Amino acid sequence: MPRIAYFGPSGTFTEMALARFESAGAFDEPVQRVAAPSQGAALDLIRSGAVAGAVVPIESSVEGSIAATLDSLALGARLQIVAETELEVTFSILARPGTERADVRLLAAYPVAAGQVREWVARELPEAAFYTSTSNAAAAEDVAAGKADAAVSTVLAGERLGLATLAAGVADHDQAVTRFVLVTAPRPAPPATGADRTSVVLELTNEPGSLMRAFAEFSTRGIDLTRIESRPTRTGMGAYRFYLDCVGHIDDSAVAEALKALHRSAPRIRFLGSWPAFAKPGAPPPPDTDAALWLSQLRKGVADR
Repeated sequence: MPRIAYFGPSGTFTEMALARFESAGAFDEPVQRVAAPSQGAALDLIRSGAVAGAVVPIESSVEGSIAATLDSLALGARLQIVAETELEVTFSILARPGTERADVRLLAAYPVAAGQVREWVARELPEAAFYTSTSNAAAAEDVAAGKADAAVSTVLAGERLGLATLAAGVADHDQAVTRFVLVTAPRPAPPATGADRTSVVLELTNEPGSLMRAFAEFSTRGIDLTRIESRPTRTGMGAYRFYLDCVGHIDDSAVAEALKALHRSAPRIRFLGSWPAFAKPGAPPPPDTDAALWLSQLRKGVADR
């Protein structure tokens, strides 16, 4: 039975995403779920060989990319994203039985969750101050332990801990979605589907035009960049690494050519994977069938027509 880590403890949205992967047939057999205290810890369990894979959040439609996940993927031994899924995210406000809304003065929340319910809390729990928890499920555990009056958490965590629900379906923005990825040790990418996502991390020379030249490797080949983000390398002011997602697969000739060009010019490039997108990410790169045939004919000495 393969062991699959997830950003825990039990009751997080990440565990729910792992269940989604299981039901979608991402694994050939039942898995043993292994809770990890952070995104980085979950990924390090792969690097140590303790688990076969890990599920971590990577992007929120409300709060943007999950920095802890991006940094953990960029550092340490290379890992590879092989699948993704998305969950619509709404929260439950959980408390110990007998607690009323008027009693809530300290509200436990994971920072990403707090950012998605801040307007609701200001309106419905105006006396409450936020207490930072390490995950959505940990917020519920903090309430059960008496560290806070209520928690911004999940239905699953409330059921597991026997907490009462003061409000359900809480979110400042309709149709808030979080994207989760399944990560493994490096291996051949899943076969191309025609609706794929490829992701890389770049560290570039600090000189004028280096970033635009990297972008040009995609634009000149008709490749759709869907995410461009920078994160500090923490090696000095002004030093950044860049995360790029594009539509397409490493087996698409245009994407392969762009990756080879980046490898020639960038001081460091890390391939994070090519995998089927949960929803169609954009226009796929153009095929080069005609151009490849033309070049093949030239090599064979066939007259150009």
